[in-house]
Amino acid sequence: MKKKLAAWLLVLALMLTLGAVTAAAGEKAEEAETGTEETGTEETASVEDETQEGEDPEESEPPSLAGPDAEPETDPETGEIVESALMEPDALGTVSFANVERRMRENNLSVLALQENIDYIDSIDYDKLYDDLRKQMNDIADMQWMMVLTDQTGSYAYEQLNQTYKSLQEQFDAIKEGELQEDNAGVVRQLKSLQDQIIMGGEMLYATLAGLEFQEAALQRQLASLNRTVEEMELRYQMGQVSALQLQQTKAGRTQLSSGLETLRMNIRNTKAQLEMMIGAEQTGEIALGPVPEVTEKQLESMDLEKDLLTAKERSYELYAAAKKLEEPQENYKDLGRQYNYNEKNMQFRQAKHNWQAAQYTYNDTVQSYELKFRTLYAQVQDYKQILEAAKVSLECEKTSCAAAELRYQQGTISANTLLDAKDSLWEAEEKVQIASNDLFSAYNTYCWAVEHGVLN
Repeated sequence: MKKKLAAWLLVLALMLTLGAVTAAAGEKAEEAETGTEETGTEETASVEDETQEGEDPEESEPPSLAGPDAEPETDPETGEIVESALMEPDALGTVSFANVERRMRENNLSVLALQENIDYIDSIDYDKLYDDLRKQMNDIADMQWMMVLTDQTGSYAYEQLNQTYKSLQEQFDAIKEGELQEDNAGVVRQLKSLQDQIIMGGEMLYATLAGLEFQEAALQRQLASLNRTVEEMELRYQMGQVSALQLQQTKAGRTQLSSGLETLRMNIRNTKAQLEMMIGAEQTGEIALGPVPEVTEKQLESMDLEKDLLTAKERSYELYAAAKKLEEPQENYKDLGRQYNYNEKNMQFRQAKHNWQAAQYTYNDTVQSYELKFRTLYAQVQDYKQILEAAKVSLECEKTSCAAAELRYQQGTISANTLLDAKDSLWEAEEKVQIASNDLFSAYNTYCWAVEHGVLN
């Protein structure tokens, strides 16, 4: 592949930004595009041909999933955003899940830096650049002609002009053939994928925080229950029913639980500060989260494994990058094949053929791994759904049990502590429903990111 000076300058500028973004993005994707999934020993269809085959914009509509990047409703006549369709802003010191993406795109420094690079590339006027290069080449040609007339063709200056001319011609041809435009489009796609990964990470952090707060509530109830147990043990110790060692062990358990609760609270504060930084809020570690959205039955029914998988693969930058890697070994195989008439006895052609086949196997392995991860994610959503249903059934049983305990307590057949234990069991069942609902939404939201953006981590 020819190296183009303009493309290198763009890549150099982008690398400075990507170095700061890597920690937030989690990984740095590679440049590329979708290609053949077939392996074979002979020359196969080009990546471009396979990309175009079977694509019909009218038939490949994305599934109606309630995922990220929901576009605001606009007036069909004026094109203006309908005010009623705008998201309600978060109150001071709070954040809702619905606003995480919007606030990150507006305030996250890594996302904004990437956007500036995207805008920079999009601002390139290729027609003007094409004309400028042609003028520079004509100027160099005129200078060289003057040097020919003055018998300076073998001079150092003449050779330098010759090298500059060749470099400009490479860029000129790259624009003329659309190579530079295609390369820059790949860079833009890479940068947008990095933005998506950062924003998806913010949403996952939100769901993680919600889970940590569920754990905090559970530990608080356990601590309250253990405090009641300690009071009971102290009374029984005074009555001589338990030993000092038993009382000491119970108190030690309470101390450990209290310590664990403080550690959890510290982790929650740190994680909240991280989320605050990601959405551009003041880093206090005290931001209040809104409830995690619930996944509706309609949303789950809209999931179509095979259709969604095809959509995700088309939008995946990972597969785009893997396919791009096929181009060089494929071109080398074709060139040497034409040069040596596909003669297997020629060592250079044999090596090119093996490299091309290895590249295809590598690409197909990447595709299979992607498909496996997507299918696993789909299965996880279904599993979390059945876990939530089971938790709801258990909750109904605990409600009945707690009501029975209330009645027995009123009848004087059980103690107040026994009733409180029954209520703790009910709260625990309610908590399990909340956790299962949170897990289901987290998996479903990840599934939406894969379908709508091709991002699958």
